[in-house]
Amino acid sequence: MNWAAFSAAEPDLAKTVEERFGAYTHHILATLRKDGSPRTTGLEVRFLNGELWLGMMPGSLKALDLRRDPRFALQANPGEGTGMGGGDVRISGRAIEVDDREAKAGYVEEVEPPEPLHLFRTELTEVVRTSVEDDTYLVVQVWTPGAPVRTLRRT
Repeated sequence: MNWAAFSAAEPDLAKTVEERFGAYTHHILATLRKDGSPRTTGLEVRFLNGELWLGMMPGSLKALDLRRDPRFALQANPGEGTGMGGGDVRISGRAIEVDDREAKAGYVEEVEPPEPLHLFRTELTEVVRTSVEDDTYLVVQVWTPGAPVRTLRRT
């Protein structure tokens, strides 16, 4: 499921997630190395035309990881201090490399990244938001395709 479908299914959570990612430029991407161990790296993300895009420098290790195994986890930058306004937000899914010249041209026109680049659109498998409510409850919202958001509260 792409970002547009998720946004249509869960508009409130989608808005919160976009706001969290929009609060900072750099976020954390986790990929899988050739040996299966995790790799975390910084990354800029974009929400454009109903897709969540991951753009990377050519030959970067994270791009090579995703070409080999498309599974990823993405965490929004928590910001300075411990405030995490809007909560902690994570997205998991599969990254699909886009070679289509027209799609790449549209991305480059909107974002103006250095070229050449690896460009991936995402298929979401999970979106999670963790926050604190009333300074008392830890609230975890979990979305997976085909199911409504589940909300768990813990004291």
